[in-house]
Amino acid sequence: MEATLGRAGGAMAHLSDEALVALVARGDDDALAALYDRFGRVAYGLALRVLRDPALAQDAVQEAFLTAWRTAAAFDPARAKPTTWLLTLVHRRAVDVVRREQRRRVEPLAGDEPQPVGEATEEEAALREQRQLVQHALTRLPDEQREALELAYYGGYSQSELAERLGVPLGTIKSRMFTGLTRLRDLLGEAAV
Repeated sequence: MEATLGRAGGAMAHLSDEALVALVARGDDDALAALYDRFGRVAYGLALRVLRDPALAQDAVQEAFLTAWRTAAAFDPARAKPTTWLLTLVHRRAVDVVRREQRRRVEPLAGDEPQPVGEATEEEAALREQRQLVQHALTRLPDEQREALELAYYGGYSQSELAERLGVPLGTIKSRMFTGLTRLRDLLGEAAV
């Protein structure tokens, strides 16, 4: 399969990320392979940081790209860049795997009494609400600031890597991130988070 991925990536190297996602939405498996060639390494790095287990990280990345294959038609380039969309899918899948593994480790053995979960449910609801507020606040940032913050958080890029990847000076990245974080804090303060 890796040989197929390399050929697909080379033949489609001239296409934009958005064009690749559009082709994936039409069922083009070469486009999916090209997306994997572009972002698979970064996606694996993100999953590995979350999961700290190479096999689980590989599974999370595969499942995230399968989700991308299934949901590419719903991708909206006005809402996010393809990189952010894919890395969000990877991050969510990795977090799902962490939760699944935690549940598996603490599931009661046969005959054990189940423990009440009221507090956990309230905590999860509060975390979900906070996550939604943060995501909404991110959409209110200028594109350059949002992109830098999302790639740093979801992609795990350092500021130096972001500067190189985006082709801008390191000072510009630092400024975008500082200004973005300051604005994000203000927006979240308005939302009383």
